[in-house]
Amino acid sequence: MATRRMTVSQAIVEFLSHQYTVDGDYRERTIAGMFGIFGHGNVAGLSQALLQASVEDPSMMPFHHARNEQGMANEAIAYARMTRRRSVFACAASVGPGAANMLTSAAVATTNRLPVLLLPSDTFANRAPDPVLQQLELPHDATVTVNDAFKPLSRFFDRVTRPEQIFSALLGAMRVLTDPVETGAVTIALPEDVQAEIIDVPEEFLADREWHIRRPRPDAGVIETAARIIRNAKRPMIIAGGGVIYSDAHEVLQQLVEATGIPVGMSQAGVGSLNWDHPQNLGAVGATGTSAANKAAAEADVVIGIGTRYSDFTTSSRTAFQNEDVRFININIGSFDAFKHGSAVPVVADARESLAELIPALVGFQVPENFRAKYIADKAEWDAAVDASFTDQKRTLPGQPEIIGAVQAASDPRDVLICAAGSLPGDLHKLWRVRDQLGYHVEYAFSTMGYEIAAGLGVARADKSRDAIVMVGDGSYLMLHTELVTAVAEKLKFITVLIQNHGYASIGHLSEDVGSQRFGTKYRYRDAESNNHENEHRLPIDLAANARSYGVHVIEIEPGPDALEKLGEAVKAAKAYEGGPVLIHINSDPLIYAPDGLGWWDVPVAPVSNIASTKLAYAEYKQALTKQKKLLGRGVQERNN
Repeated sequence: MATRRMTVSQAIVEFLSHQYTVDGDYRERTIAGMFGIFGHGNVAGLSQALLQASVEDPSMMPFHHARNEQGMANEAIAYARMTRRRSVFACAASVGPGAANMLTSAAVATTNRLPVLLLPSDTFANRAPDPVLQQLELPHDATVTVNDAFKPLSRFFDRVTRPEQIFSALLGAMRVLTDPVETGAVTIALPEDVQAEIIDVPEEFLADREWHIRRPRPDAGVIETAARIIRNAKRPMIIAGGGVIYSDAHEVLQQLVEATGIPVGMSQAGVGSLNWDHPQNLGAVGATGTSAANKAAAEADVVIGIGTRYSDFTTSSRTAFQNEDVRFININIGSFDAFKHGSAVPVVADARESLAELIPALVGFQVPENFRAKYIADKAEWDAAVDASFTDQKRTLPGQPEIIGAVQAASDPRDVLICAAGSLPGDLHKLWRVRDQLGYHVEYAFSTMGYEIAAGLGVARADKSRDAIVMVGDGSYLMLHTELVTAVAEKLKFITVLIQNHGYASIGHLSEDVGSQRFGTKYRYRDAESNNHENEHRLPIDLAANARSYGVHVIEIEPGPDALEKLGEAVKAAKAYEGGPVLIHINSDPLIYAPDGLGWWDVPVAPVSNIASTKLAYAEYKQALTKQKKLLGRGVQERNN
């Protein structure tokens, strides 16, 4: 067998460049490129290999610099989501702190079921210079390094301590990256000495290799069972999750709901499954849901979950579904999610394939007209409430709902809205009127502060035919904004709408709900006498100047009654700008809230307190708990009648 003599790092780079994902008619590179920040752990390994590749063949492994390891990994995750998990980036980091900076992103990827390849450098396998700079030493276990922290956060982990281990490590990594059930963070720890060692690599290992994404059909008979339950339903409802997006099941979902009249509520990851104005789309469901979707959920006798993991926000902490006889049909490619919460009929299969088989099984079935009339009326009522919340009240400081409305009005249907943390995801889930299946990109499984700016880069990199619009509060912006420099360096165009709240708007609101009066949520000077920041002396923060200092084109909206009008003009100007990233800065009133969607979220309240607001919050909390169910599937046993 012919072999090539090369370093371990050179073999890794060339192997990754020859991997292809095949999904039906789609065939594209699995590893689109590599992000990297180099240090003593990888400067002689992966850095040298990437340099050599760029000299010999610039298309082999495109390299992109980054400013923060968490930022580059978040960008890779956003890219994977935009490609429906068909293509990913690898992320190379140096030993110790560089590697540890990617831990948060590993959790983001695994929690969201999104693929990312992490290549953190590790300390010397031969231990000759032990302990090396940035090495973690544990007296009780000499084998533990910083990279062991990736193990509980990764769907696949390996440490290459000998050159020949790269064969099984890389093949195992590719298997998980392209597996719709197992995918998430894939971590291969690379000791810095091993990266530069020599290995004879078989030519076959470096040849083109295809990885086919599995789209399993449901087991025989299970669709018949599901169809029988649905046919007997009077108030069925669909909960569309991210699996609809990733399996490209939009068309079959639309066919199903139009044929049957079954309404749809959507999780954060499922927004885009239907356009907002589709008659069967009741919008967001759960804790941050619409009143229309939550009314349907409360009365539903059959709930058909499609590609959802049923988080506590989707189920309103198990209070959303109040019908005592409700049955759950969970369609999910992963058995872990399909069997959740006592499902009556778990369908372990691909969403698109399952819906395609369900449609003919439901021929002739229609929901009762009185049910259809009710949810249509509820949808119209909610749409009117959203219209009202978008109306410009000519305030000096507009509320967040008005800001969302102004950005919505100035955007185009194919634009991609990006967010992750704070109060914005809840308001966007209720209010944003999505007009494209990939037009809504909110990371809410891990809800990671600081995801947004990096994700804007990832979306812009994945599809340059769309405008990426990042909406972010000042709290999340301050967590991680340095990837704006990366966008400037590459002249990658995306728009950031930075809402200045002078604090943590989301936790401030939640703090009020639990009776804690927004304690510790404001950006204020510290008061030495009271030992806290509970005063009205704001910090002189100028985030617009911060972005401008990076080379970003900045548009500032001054407070005033015409702020929203100027915001709309700024968004349109930003869309027309071709010089790279744009940031629009606007001040808001964080005490103006979106319309109530009848959702609830279980956040425990202190049962004993000397504070009156906490006592009142606890009384309300106890009342809300009376609606909480132990299992969503309570009372769903199959009947013989």
